[in-house]
Amino acid sequence: MDSRKLSSFHRAIIFDFDGVLADSEVLSNSVIAEIVTELGVPTNIDDAYRTYMGKRLNEVIETIARVTGRKLPDDFADHYQQRTFDAFRARLKPVAGAQGFLAAWRDVPNCIASSSSPERLALSLEVLNMTALFAGRVFSASNVPRGKPHPDIFLHAAERIGIEPADCIVIEDSAGGVMAARAAGATAIGLTAASHIKAGFDARLREAGADHVAASFAELDRIIRPLLQNPA
Repeated sequence: MDSRKLSSFHRAIIFDFDGVLADSEVLSNSVIAEIVTELGVPTNIDDAYRTYMGKRLNEVIETIARVTGRKLPDDFADHYQQRTFDAFRARLKPVAGAQGFLAAWRDVPNCIASSSSPERLALSLEVLNMTALFAGRVFSASNVPRGKPHPDIFLHAAERIGIEPADCIVIEDSAGGVMAARAAGATAIGLTAASHIKAGFDARLREAGADHVAASFAELDRIIRPLLQNPA
């Protein structure tokens, strides 16, 4: 923990999406592993986590091209996204406890700030029946100059919802996301509730600078309750 003074009263929650609200990382990284293997580089899901997770769409495509040493066809991104979307339509679920948490804190301003493409976010929210919960407040790092661990997406999201970054709590499941939230000046809470998270990952989130780490939405609720309490 550094000497940065945390706001004693926070006014908004900014959610990362994949691995925080949507239990999507196993599905999406399985698709990547299959595609890269088909392109001639044997890849398992753990390889995919290490190499591709948390990247923006264009960064994923560039990394696949580099790893495989291939010039990918012009329609590769569309093909990749379609395979991911098919998997999501068939099997995507919310992270356990996410829906109840959103219902409990529905009166607190919130938004989504994700590395995923706008198209993938829209499809995922539709599948999870969450579209109406975040209408007009879904922001993609595809639309800012730099992806995580840079702060751009969180600065953009805070500006769009009209709340200072220092007054925002960011919920993240990745070290890069935690670093981005801290760089933006927000309070960063690591969440390790999704199915792709392995034992000991909480330590990585703390090393990245997480102000708190929660293993479930129930624990997250206990952590943020005093942070969102209006002292007045």
